[in-house]
Amino acid sequence: MVTGRTQNHLSPGADLAETTRRLQAFEAAGADILMAPGLPTLEDVKAVCSSLSKPFNFMVGIPGRSFSVAELEAAGVKRISLATSLWKAAVTGLVAAAREAREQGTFSFVDSNIPGGELNRYLG
Repeated sequence: MVTGRTQNHLSPGADLAETTRRLQAFEAAGADILMAPGLPTLEDVKAVCSSLSKPFNFMVGIPGRSFSVAELEAAGVKRISLATSLWKAAVTGLVAAAREAREQGTFSFVDSNIPGGELNRYLG
């Protein structure tokens, strides 16, 4: 499987027409999946998806530019990548718990921890 990916929306001043042109060129060259991380609005996602005949992959993980599954499906997205978002969520929880213990001397984070038996099912 070949993914055609343009990253111009990860930089300031990105142009949606240029993004679409690049993705269409990847599609014409034989890419199976198309991707443009950083599209800022659902309207932009819908415009890109409607300009392509191959599946579009949306990358979750950019604050303010991550939408729900239902919204992405309605916009025409066929695949969703989580990128580093799950890892960042885990590290965020770890840092918050460590800060609470160090700065407040409390451990309320344990009340929302995953139960040991459930955790073991994931690890086992």
